[in-house]
Amino acid sequence: MEAAAAPPSLRPRRSLSINPAPAPRPGPKPRPWGLAANRQANAVRCELPRRPDPRLLRASAMVGDGGDAAGAGRRKRLAVFVSGGGSNFRAIHEAALTGEVHGDVVALVTDKPGCGGAEYARSNGIPVVVFPKSKSAPEGVSVPELLHTLREHEVDFVLLAGYLKLIPAELVREYPRFILNIHPSLLPAFGGKGYYGLKVHTAVVASGARYSGPTVHFVDEHYDTGKTLAQRVVPVFADDTPELLAARVLHEEHQVYVEAVAALCDDRIVWREDGVPLIKSRLNPDVYL
Repeated sequence: MEAAAAPPSLRPRRSLSINPAPAPRPGPKPRPWGLAANRQANAVRCELPRRPDPRLLRASAMVGDGGDAAGAGRRKRLAVFVSGGGSNFRAIHEAALTGEVHGDVVALVTDKPGCGGAEYARSNGIPVVVFPKSKSAPEGVSVPELLHTLREHEVDFVLLAGYLKLIPAELVREYPRFILNIHPSLLPAFGGKGYYGLKVHTAVVASGARYSGPTVHFVDEHYDTGKTLAQRVVPVFADDTPELLAARVLHEEHQVYVEAVAALCDDRIVWREDGVPLIKSRLNPDVYL
């Protein structure tokens, strides 16, 4: 059976233009707002594509030396704080030496002058500053002396890498949005005072959580409450022990912290209007990690 013809008023109208403009060539389809997983053996890296409304983002005002997204400009000067072996510190220092991080570690601050991180710094010619002053470390400096030392070294960014002391408020005010920390859980879970090292992983396993992983975040005046910058997801297996989980999380820490510091030194961090920091991809500035 043939379909009835549509009334004239409902028939589609043909263009009367003699030389209609050619249709625009379709560009790449926009990526959906969501998570793009890069599967690895022990972790999932989550990438955050560009939000459709660029007005939701504002440029970061964190540095003023004229650097661009490609990392041009002078190398940034980094101060790292440690309390133990400093494996994240070593990873950052090695990445700086190879050029993966466009910066240099110019000072190592520690509350334990005999720790492995301090020994590594000395063996690599990096000045060691002891802070704070205590009975076990009488050579430690005061807060004003610490700030003066950081200014003398022209430090751009402060990186906490297993430093167990609460950062003084004066330092946070001196370096607003210039201080990063790494924590061995997916904050805000298993964070805060008393959650550090193996204690974190013991609590994760005991809780029955199915996932854990490191968090890189900006530092405020409290423990582990600053804005999250980057995370890696690590599965928690049914037969996991705190030690096994800690080893897998630490492996991811070394990668995600280096990537976050590289973005910091490349001026690839932008802040959404709601105060959330995002990392621009080095390869595609329209993609946020």
